[in-house]
Amino acid sequence: MLLRRWAAGSVRLDYPRAGRRGVWRWLPSWRQTSLFFLFCLGIMTGLLSFLYMRTEIPEDLNDFATQQDNVYYWADGSEMARTGPVNRQEVPLDKVPEKVQWAVLAAENASFYSDSGVSPAGLMRAATRMVTGGETQGGSTITQQYVKNAYLNQRQTFSRKLTEMFIAIKLDDRMSKEEILEQYLNTSWFGRGTYGIQRASYAYYGKDVSRLNPSEGALLASLLKGAGSFDPTLGEKNRQRVMDRWKWVLDRMVEIGKLSPEERAKYTKFPEPKAPPKPEGLTGQVGYLVETARAYVSSHTDISDADFDLGGYQIHTTFEKPKVDTLAKAVKKARASFDPKDRRGDRHVRIGAASVAPDGRIAALYGGPGYLEQGFNDANASNVPAGTAFTPFVYAAALRDGVLLDREGPRKPVTPTSLYDGNNKVAVRTPEGPYWDRSGKIVRAANDADRSYGQVSLRQAIVQSINTPMMQLGMDVGLDRVRQASIDAGMLPSSFGARVPAFSLGTATPSSIRMASAYGTFAAKGIHTPPYSVSGLTRNGQKFQLRRDRTQRAFSETVANQVDDALHGAVQSGTGSAHAAGAAGSDVAGKRGMAQDGTSAWFVGYTKKLSTAVSLSRVDPKTQELLPLEDLGGPGAVPSVDTYPLSIWTRYMTAAARE
Repeated sequence: MLLRRWAAGSVRLDYPRAGRRGVWRWLPSWRQTSLFFLFCLGIMTGLLSFLYMRTEIPEDLNDFATQQDNVYYWADGSEMARTGPVNRQEVPLDKVPEKVQWAVLAAENASFYSDSGVSPAGLMRAATRMVTGGETQGGSTITQQYVKNAYLNQRQTFSRKLTEMFIAIKLDDRMSKEEILEQYLNTSWFGRGTYGIQRASYAYYGKDVSRLNPSEGALLASLLKGAGSFDPTLGEKNRQRVMDRWKWVLDRMVEIGKLSPEERAKYTKFPEPKAPPKPEGLTGQVGYLVETARAYVSSHTDISDADFDLGGYQIHTTFEKPKVDTLAKAVKKARASFDPKDRRGDRHVRIGAASVAPDGRIAALYGGPGYLEQGFNDANASNVPAGTAFTPFVYAAALRDGVLLDREGPRKPVTPTSLYDGNNKVAVRTPEGPYWDRSGKIVRAANDADRSYGQVSLRQAIVQSINTPMMQLGMDVGLDRVRQASIDAGMLPSSFGARVPAFSLGTATPSSIRMASAYGTFAAKGIHTPPYSVSGLTRNGQKFQLRRDRTQRAFSETVANQVDDALHGAVQSGTGSAHAAGAAGSDVAGKRGMAQDGTSAWFVGYTKKLSTAVSLSRVDPKTQELLPLEDLGGPGAVPSVDTYPLSIWTRYMTAAARE
C-alpha cells in the first residue's frame, strides 16, 4: 500500500530530510531504510524466482560423470588391466557398508537426509564474495556437490553456485536421498586418478568397497576434502593432515549417533593405505590380451562399440597369468640367440604363440615383443603359412572321408597302414593322370633334404614328416574335403587360398590361436570347441550373455585317436628334432612344420590339458611381405630353423605342466 501511494504521488520522498541539519539531514529514517530493504528484497525474490523457474536439470551428464574404465581380470579373478580415460567403476549403494556411508556423511553433510539439498549458508558466502572478484568456496551439501560433479563445471563462480543451488533443489524433489548419495559416491574424486568409491577402495586398500570397515571408510571420506592434500603417502604434511581429519570423522560419527563409543575405541590405529599402485597399462603382453578379449566381446555380444567405450564393464578373461609369463620368458630365451644388429637374417623376426585348453579356453598367448612397441598381435596373425604342420588335417580328412582314385568309381576308405609312394619328387597324379601346372610342367612334391623313402604307410608319413605321400593323399581325398575337415577342426574359412596340390603342404595361413585350437580337437577325441578368451561379462552387477560358438564333433573318436597316435609317434620317434618335445611329458603329441618356400616354421603340440602352437616368420616392415628364414641364426641355418618354435614350445609346456 505504501509503495502504491508512493507511486501515485501521494507520498513525497522526503530526502534529503527537511527540518534536519548536518549529517542527520543525509541519514535516512528507519521508515525509509525499511522501505528500501523491502524494495531490494522484492527485487531479489523476483529475480531468484525467475531464475529458479528458468533453470532446468540438464538431460545429459558430464562425460566424466558417466564414463568409466573397463576392467579386465585374469582367470584367477585378479585385476589385469584397466582401459579408458577415467578410472571409475559404479557400485550400487547397498554394496557400500552403511557405516562407510555415514563416514562420508559425517565428513561432508551430516544433515543430508533432512535438508532440502542446499546450504543457505554456502549461498550467502557465495553472495558476499561476489563483489570481491566473483570467486566462492565451501559450504555445499552432498546434493550440491553431486550437481557440480555431474552437471556443471568445477569453477567456483557465483553464477555457477546459483545454478548449482537451483538444480540441487529440483533434484532433491526428483530423486530419493539414496539415489543422490549413490551417484555422489560414484562420481566423486578420491585422488590417485580414481573417481568413485569402488575404485578408491582398490586404489588405497586393494579390496572391494563392500569389505571396508568404518576406519578405512573414514580415511576415504577424509580424501573428499582434497585428495591431493590428504593422501598420506604424498608427504609428512599430508600424513598429519589426514590423520587429524580421520580422527575427526570417527569422532563426528559418534557425535551424530552413527558409531558407538565402544566401536570407536577399536579404531585407534591409523588405517595405513597401500602405496600408490604402479599403473598396469597395456605394456608387455597385457595389451595383446586386452585386444583379444575386446574383440571377443565385440563379436559375441550385442554391445555396440560406442556403448562399450562408455565403460563400466568387468571383463573376466580366460588368460592365466603364470602361463602368460612363462610363455613370454620362453620366447625371450629364444630371441636371445638372434643378433639383429650384426646379422641381417635375424632382423624383423615375428613370433606368435597361443595355448588353448581342449574346452576352448585360451590360457595364454604371445603377441609380440610388447604391445606399445608392436601393436600387431602375432598370436592372431593370419599371414604365416602353416607348412607341413597342416598335414595332420589331410590325414584326418582321408581317414574320415576316404579317397577317390577313379573318377567314376566309389570312394574308398584308407587306414593308417595304407601305403603311398614316399620317394622324392614323385609326380602328383589325378584319376586322369599327372597334374600339370599352368606353366605346362608336371607338379612334383619334394621331401626334406630331397630324401626318398619308398613305399610308406600314411602313419609313417606323418611320423617322419614325409611330404610326397601327403600331397598325393590330398589330391586323392579332394582338396575341398581337406579344406572342410580343417574348418571342422577349428580353422577359419578365411585362412585358405587356392586349392592346388601344394594346399596339402600348408599354404593355409591360420593364426597360432586357431592352430592350437585345431590340434586340440585331436586331444578332445574329435570334438572341437571354438577358442574363447572371455568367460564372463558384467556391468554394475548386471551379467551379459556371451554367445558361445557351437561345439561340434569334427571327427569320430576312432579317426581322432588314429591321428593322435601318429602325432604321438612324431614326438616319440619322428625324424629331426621333434622328439625333443617329449621333455614336456610322456603324453605329448605334436608336429613340426616348415613352409615349402622357407618363409615360416612351426611347432604345434598338445597334452591332455593344453594345446600350444608356436609360429616363426620374418616380415618386411615396409611391404609386410614374408622374408626367407634361410639365414636366421646365421648363414645356412635352414635345417635348424624349425628348432626355434620347438624350443619355445618345449620350454613353455614343460614349465606349464608343473603349474
